[in-house]
Amino acid sequence: MTSVKAFLKQATERFEAAGIESAEVDAELLVCFLTELNRGELAAKLAVADFELNAEVAERLEEFAIRREAREPLQHLTGEAHFRNITIKVGKGVFVPRPETEWVTGLAVDAVKLVATAEPIVFDLCAGSGAIGLAIASEVANARVIGIEKSPDAFAYTSANYELLAPNRGSAILGDLSEAPHSFDGLVDVVISNPPYIPDEMIPVYPEVALHDPGLALYGGNDGLDVVRVVSQTAKRLLHQGGTLVIEHADMQGEAVRHLLLNDGWRQVRTHQDFNGRDRAATAVR
Repeated sequence: MTSVKAFLKQATERFEAAGIESAEVDAELLVCFLTELNRGELAAKLAVADFELNAEVAERLEEFAIRREAREPLQHLTGEAHFRNITIKVGKGVFVPRPETEWVTGLAVDAVKLVATAEPIVFDLCAGSGAIGLAIASEVANARVIGIEKSPDAFAYTSANYELLAPNRGSAILGDLSEAPHSFDGLVDVVISNPPYIPDEMIPVYPEVALHDPGLALYGGNDGLDVVRVVSQTAKRLLHQGGTLVIEHADMQGEAVRHLLLNDGWRQVRTHQDFNGRDRAATAVR
């Protein structure tokens, strides 16, 4: 038998020593996952008294702790990621969505809510897990969302998440973003993309990213903007006049992305700062 408080203390110390910034939270989330409690319920229970874990749960917790200590993403251990107000399936082969992308998605949600048509059409290019499009579908009840993902490994999650969370209002397409169906040309209201934008020679800081996120979702050529260029051209084809484009980018790419979009003929090009005050997204109007 293992005390929950003892596990939380030891796991937090081990995770901190491994350089994990969210050490205490990650330890709590592992306990929550295996005990089927949410963090509020766990805190309430521990406020009354410590409690013991049975041998099977304790063994699995230790296994997960070892893997997390080695910087395997927490989401790979639990098989799920929380994104805005939805929970999606993730794992090896698909990019784990980040808090910054939740904020960028909010820009698209705001744009979709302003669309006057009965069924706004939204495309999520480089959809990965499908988190962006599915979050939009969950927050804008009348939106029709299409996600496009080229990686077969990632698409297994895209399609599963779409089937689970938006079976009647969304669809997932396997293919390159440039192959977005021409039947939608000039009909789309909002296009959003979190494309790969890390320059090829740059090594991500976090081991979770460098060792576990698929390279296809990370790297975007010498300057990191190869896929952004394709997103710009594809979105111009899909969007109707007055439609909105939202693109996530790295914090040092704000000016370069602005110039790229202006040179492609976009109007009302703006750079937006995230919750850390860093350039994180560009919006533009067709």
